[in-house]
This record gives sequence, structure tokens and C-alpha cells, in this order.
Amino acid sequence: MEIIASLDELPKVVAYLENTLPANVIVFLRGDLAAGKTTLTQAIAKEKGIEGEVTSPTFSLQQCYEGHDGTHLYHYDLYRLEHEEFMQMGLFEEFEKSGWHMVEWGSDVLKAFLEGVGYNVAMIEIEPCENGRIYKIES
Repeated sequence: MEIIASLDELPKVVAYLENTLPANVIVFLRGDLAAGKTTLTQAIAKEKGIEGEVTSPTFSLQQCYEGHDGTHLYHYDLYRLEHEEFMQMGLFEEFEKSGWHMVEWGSDVLKAFLEGVGYNVAMIEIEPCENGRIYKIES
């Protein structure tokens, strides 16, 4: 699925994801710097009733959020983190937690591994365009 949306139209992208993705999913976010990966995660957090600031976990690697209804959203920034390092740090076990796991800069090796062991994995590629962003969604 491909959706073109401006920042004001981002709720329609989130609505599509809410209606399409399962309750427990790992979502790989792909796009250049400033493509809108964190902005999309912020919009998803808002829809899930998460209050407060949602920021990129650049230095902490992971942020955890909980909505009013008990739903969880996990946000990872794996920039410059190799697959082996990710596994050695024990972050793999975090994917066992229920909720949506938004992964920025995740490697193809990690994605293939997670799919191979049976996780629900989706991919969203974000590209700027003159009217906003193009969201290419594979689930």
C-alpha cells in the first residue's frame, strides 16, 4: 500500500495502520534523515492515547510508552548498531513484550531474523515528495 500524505493528513496513515497491523507487531521504519520516522511514531503515540513528549531514542536506543488503555508502544533507534551488538545487549527480548515496536534504522539482517523466528514484521518506507511524504507500507 502506498499513501501520500501531508503532515496534516498523517492521521489517515495512522488509521490505515491501526486497521491493518496486528496488536503485536515490529514495524521497521526506513527513510533518510528527517524523512519523518519519528514524526510518524509521534502520530501513532497520539492515536494510542500516549501523552507527553515522544522523542527519538537516539542515545538511549529505546523509549517505552504506555497509553491510557494499557497499550504499549516501543520506539528504537538502531543507527550504527550492528545485529550482533543488538543481540548481545539483550534488546531482542524486548520484542516479546506486547504492543507495537517501532524500529528506526533496523538492518535487513535483523528484519530477516525476526521474520524467520515468527514475529509479525511490517515495513514502512518514507520518502519526501512535494505534497508531503510517500508512505510505502508492507505488512
